[in-house]
Amino acid sequence: MSDYAIRVTAANGQLRGFAALTTGLVGELQRRHHTWPVASAALGRTVTVGAMMGLMLKSEQDRLTIQIKGDGPLGQIVVEADAQGHVRGYVDNPVVDLPPNAAGKLDVAGAVGKGMLYVIKDLGLKEPYRGASPIVSGELGDDFTYYFTSSEQIPSAVGVGVLVDRDASILASGGFIVQVMPGADDAVISAVEQQLSKVTSVTDLIQQGASPEDLLQAVLGETDMQVHQRQPLSFACRCSRERIANVLRSLGKEDLQKLLEEQGQAEVHCHFCNERYVFDRDELTTMIQSL
Repeated sequence: MSDYAIRVTAANGQLRGFAALTTGLVGELQRRHHTWPVASAALGRTVTVGAMMGLMLKSEQDRLTIQIKGDGPLGQIVVEADAQGHVRGYVDNPVVDLPPNAAGKLDVAGAVGKGMLYVIKDLGLKEPYRGASPIVSGELGDDFTYYFTSSEQIPSAVGVGVLVDRDASILASGGFIVQVMPGADDAVISAVEQQLSKVTSVTDLIQQGASPEDLLQAVLGETDMQVHQRQPLSFACRCSRERIANVLRSLGKEDLQKLLEEQGQAEVHCHFCNERYVFDRDELTTMIQSL
């Protein structure tokens, strides 16, 4: 099944939900960044939430950035997404290796540590929207639940999961976000809470063939769910050789000349896609002469 995300409403608009299947997307990131299992799980959970939050954006030009800045060995996690289903991301340290946690699962909380979760939304305004909340568990689903409730004032439930195989490949990845709209009946909220208590593992459901619609149906139950959007998801990086060349030109003639004399070339690494762009002596000389 190809990766995609959906946006729904339920209970006559009293609830809204998002769900995503991201197995292929997280697998692409694992291959590009050579992440070890705990890093794959942490990055994959963040990427899954980023993909769903992309559906919350109103314009095709809008973009959001998620930053997880914890004091654990993973370092920083950064994910970018847009309204068109394009997602990219990286983790500072992709080769973290920790013993399993008390439940015998990947110790994502230990790898993330304590710190802050930031969300920056570029909505085409003069200044981007910035939201933040403390990392409350490090498991990331709980942390995004707390972010939506405390920073955006939207009572929410977030469930995300990544299942990693013994060879470090990604077996299953996906998640859901359910949000309570203003004025929702107590009975509706109580029913959703009961349904949420029954969902023990997102990745188990995905391995059994669950689609994003199935994930939300498991959470929302009999609430007359209506799907408003289905968005294919894909890895996409905005870097290119031309863009990097323009960045180098922006350094100015003096700095480029110094770079040429000291290193004889320029090598630029994109953190998001792990591509490396090398500009040799002749290319740098041509850049300098054009300035």
